[in-house]
Parts: sequence; C-alpha cells; structure tokens
Amino acid sequence: MLAEPADQLRLLDLAALDLQVNQLNHRRRTLPELETIKTLMAERQQMVEQQVAAQTRLSDAQADAKRVEDDLVPARQRLERNQKRVNDGSVGDPKALRGLTEEIDHLGGRIRKLEDDQLDAMQVVEDLTAEVREIDTRRKELEDRIRGLMAKRDSQFKDLDAELEERRVERESLVRLLPEQLVATYTRLSGRLGIGAAELKAKRCTGCQLEANLADLRRYAEAPPNEVLRCEECDRILVRTKESGLPE
Repeated sequence: MLAEPADQLRLLDLAALDLQVNQLNHRRRTLPELETIKTLMAERQQMVEQQVAAQTRLSDAQADAKRVEDDLVPARQRLERNQKRVNDGSVGDPKALRGLTEEIDHLGGRIRKLEDDQLDAMQVVEDLTAEVREIDTRRKELEDRIRGLMAKRDSQFKDLDAELEERRVERESLVRLLPEQLVATYTRLSGRLGIGAAELKAKRCTGCQLEANLADLRRYAEAPPNEVLRCEECDRILVRTKESGLPE
C-alpha cells in the first residue's frame, strides 16, 4: 500500500489521539470510586436484609406482646368481678363461694404469669426497636457516603466525557485529511492491536518496543518514501521519521 509521507506522519497523530482516547476510557472504567461504590452497595444490600429481618422479628414480638395484653385484659376483668362478688357478700352458698375463691387464686396466678410474659415481651420489643433504629441509622450514613461518591464519580465522568468529545472532534477532523484505504487498514489493525500504527524511532518500533534487525532496517531504508511499511514483529503500520535511525 502506498501513502504520501505527510499522510503517514498524520497517521502518527491519529495514533496519538487514539492512545489518549484509550487512556481516557481506561480511566473512566477504573475510577477508584467505582469499586468503592460497588463494595458499599453490596454492604448496603446486606444492611437492608438485616433491617428487614430485624423488622420482621420486631413485628413478631409486637404481635406476641399484643396477644399477652389481649389475654391479660379479660383475666383482670374476671378477677375484678369475682373479687367484688366475694367482697360484697352476694355469694351465700359456701360451695359456690369456695369455687369462686379457688378461681380467684387461679386467676391471680395466671395474671402474674401473663404479667411476667408481658414484661419479657416488652423487653424484646424494646431491644428490637433499638436494633432496627441502629441499623437504619447506619444505613442512612452509608447511603450518604454512597451519594457523595456517586457525585464525585459523576463529576469525573463529566470531565472525562468532555475530554473524550474533544478528542473525537479532533479525530474526525484528522481522519478527513487521510486516504480512506490508509485509515481502513489502520482501523482494522487497531481493532486487533489496540493502536494500529507506530513510529520507527532509534531503530525500534514504538508499538511493540522491539528493535529491528539489520536486514529489516536496510529494507526500511531502501523502501520508497510513499511505501507503507509494517513492523515485522507486531504487524503495525511502521512510520519512518528523521529519528528512525535508518542506515544511509
């Protein structure tokens, strides 16, 4: 393939632009905030699951406390009615009075047991309420940190995207100056090698960083200036310059 030396030099400018684009895209993909956000989002998910589990336990404990309260109310009311009947002397039959007194004793024992259960249930509710609130506080603090990191990430994305847009505009202007066949070959090689062209500098390909042997250097030196050379090692388009170090 043939291309004017000036166009081959412009190809190096294109390669330099593409290298900048690759570096910018790499920076965009590897911002430290991205990995931190990913880690914190996983931590937040675990925290949400912990909070849901604690809230479920709290709801169950509140239901238990409500059941105890529901049992206590009628037991106390019955005890109060029975005690009133005993106190006012309205039960004259000794057998009935004895049965009423036994029921009062039984109710007293049941109420004391229910009151103990109620205290235990209230303590569980109190502990779980504190746990839910503590998890909620930590979750909100974590979410504030995530939002801060996301804002920083988005700010850096904005700056990087602006730079990428500048490089895109520069690239389009440069490509319009180059022969289509040269650009097509360069693009195909870039798809395989990352950057499709490199300078031959001080006898070394700046793409693969390998030094050319004497035979290749002689061939490069003898090739017409408009011949598009390829690196024997990495297959990139090899552009000759005054700094190539070719033999006279």
